[in-house]
Amino acid sequence: MDINDLAERLFKILGHPNFLAMKGLANEVPIFIQTYEPSQEDAIRRMVDGLVGRMRNTGINLKSLDLFSLVLEELEEHDILDDLLKGEADSEKVEILETLQNYSDPKTHLIPRLIREIGDDGVQLTLITGPGRIFPFLRTHTILESLQPAMLRHPVVIFFPGEYAQDPAGGSHLRLFGSIPSPRINNPYYRATNLDHYRL
Repeated sequence: MDINDLAERLFKILGHPNFLAMKGLANEVPIFIQTYEPSQEDAIRRMVDGLVGRMRNTGINLKSLDLFSLVLEELEEHDILDDLLKGEADSEKVEILETLQNYSDPKTHLIPRLIREIGDDGVQLTLITGPGRIFPFLRTHTILESLQPAMLRHPVVIFFPGEYAQDPAGGSHLRLFGSIPSPRINNPYYRATNLDHYRL
């Protein structure tokens, strides 16, 4: 995948009035997945930063959020982060994983924080990065399922390092890093739209 080509394509799609107005989505939620090769992680992060600047220069009000940063903010807010870092060398990996899972729980911690960050103050678009950075303590399919009840009022794009496939029967599959499958997402309301196949 050529990063510059992707940046131009996304700039045209994400800034289009029809996309921002969520036209043509029928009853599906306005969540979109943009896949990329895991080896392009750093380049994608730079590309997203550049895209955010370009779109803001055109007058679009958007948020750019990193899932790992949100988890760190949650840990800081509960005064857990410093203790976790200080005790990392002496702690069992299972204990650290349990702590991270607890404070990134989508229902009680991460999704409420994500919804607050997205806000409703005229935001037209939200770009989300970092699914690979929060694995294995939180998976993208869980985020998709948890976001659905939030009644999103603008498009949300999740940048995903792996593969996303939808099948004719209505289910969908996420494969993080191209090799770690998530459970099949059967509820059509949880299906995100694959931006690789999106046409204006």
